[in-house]
Amino acid sequence: MGSLDGKVALVTGGSRGIGAAIARKLAAEGAHVAVTYEKSASRAAEVVASIESLGRKGLALQADSADAEALTAAVNQAAEALGGLDVLVNNAGIFPRGTIEEMSLADFDRTLAVNVRAVFVATKAAVRHLPAGGRIITIGSTLGERVARPGMSAYAASKAAVVGMSRAFARDLGSRGITSVVVQPGPTDTDMNPADGPRAASTLALSAVGRHASPEDLAATVAHVAGAGGAFITGSVITVDGGVNA
Repeated sequence: MGSLDGKVALVTGGSRGIGAAIARKLAAEGAHVAVTYEKSASRAAEVVASIESLGRKGLALQADSADAEALTAAVNQAAEALGGLDVLVNNAGIFPRGTIEEMSLADFDRTLAVNVRAVFVATKAAVRHLPAGGRIITIGSTLGERVARPGMSAYAASKAAVVGMSRAFARDLGSRGITSVVVQPGPTDTDMNPADGPRAASTLALSAVGRHASPEDLAATVAHVAGAGGAFITGSVITVDGGVNA
C-alpha cells in the first residue's frame, strides 16, 4: 500500500529529468500518472512503461507548455482518461542563459510563457477536476530568491513569479481544501544542468553538502507533499538545495 493509492497525478514536462523522477515516484507510491512532453515522445513512452510496470495506469500527452490551448486540453484528457485528477505537478520549464545585453525579448517572452503562464494555465484547467484534498505542486528554483552568477535574469524572474502565484493559489483554493506549494530545487543533475558540466565546480562551491541533487531527491519531497504528509502544507516554499541558499 502506497501513500497515493488510487490517486491520479499529472506531471507536466514529465519525460525526463526531475519530471520523470517525480512521475515514477508518484507511481511507486500508488498513483496513476499522466505526463506531458513537448518533443521527447520516446522518453515519455519509457516513463509510461515504467509506471505501468508498477501496475499503475500511465499516459503520455504531447503539449507545448507555451500553447495554452494544448496544455488545457492535456489536463482535461488526463482527467478523463485516468478517472479524475488529484495532484498537479507544474514541472515543465526552460532554462535560458544570457546577460541582459545578450537576452533577446523573444527568449524572455518564451521563458515567461513556459515557466509562468503555463503554471497559471495548467492550474486553471486542473482546479475544475481537483477534489478537496487536491494538491498543486510547482517546481521552482533557488535562483528565484538568490542569483549567484550572471546570465540568469529571465529564469530568475520566472521562478520568483511562480512563488507569488503559488501563494495566491493557496489563498484562492484553501476553502476548497486544495493546497498549493512550491518545491524549490537547487543545482540538480539533469540534462539542463549536468553534474559534470562546465559550471559544476563553481556550483559545488556554493553547496553545503558538496554535491548536486539527484532528480530522485526532488521526487521524494514532491511525493511527501502530494501524500498525507502534505495535507496542512500550503502557501509554502520548500527548498531542496543542499544548503546552496543557506
